[in-house]
Amino acid sequence: MELEEVALSLIRGHKEGVYQNELWKEMEIDSRKCSRVVSKLLKDELIIREPAVSNGARTYLLKVAEEEKPSFELLLAGEMFSPCAGCRDACQPEYCPKLAEWAHCLMENEESS
Repeated sequence: MELEEVALSLIRGHKEGVYQNELWKEMEIDSRKCSRVVSKLLKDELIIREPAVSNGARTYLLKVAEEEKPSFELLLAGEMFSPCAGCRDACQPEYCPKLAEWAHCLMENEESS
């Protein structure tokens, strides 16, 4: 496992975040190497860091970057969810009444926008 993966896993394990001066101790590496690992994770936008003080020493609080929550907006036509999502019917889309109703609802929402 690469150092970046180890660091990200440790940061993820601390729900409130972990201080950088604690991370390198947990990883059993020196602080310079930890700084390079943190820089790589920041560059890849996998973590965020906030200035902090831990036991009187200036450091950074490292947290996992918020992952984008999936958006289901494209599957919605008004209040109606796409009938094809999770559908197990063996139909042809051109002749599916559920899909036709959803598409009609979608068109109505487009016109009213």
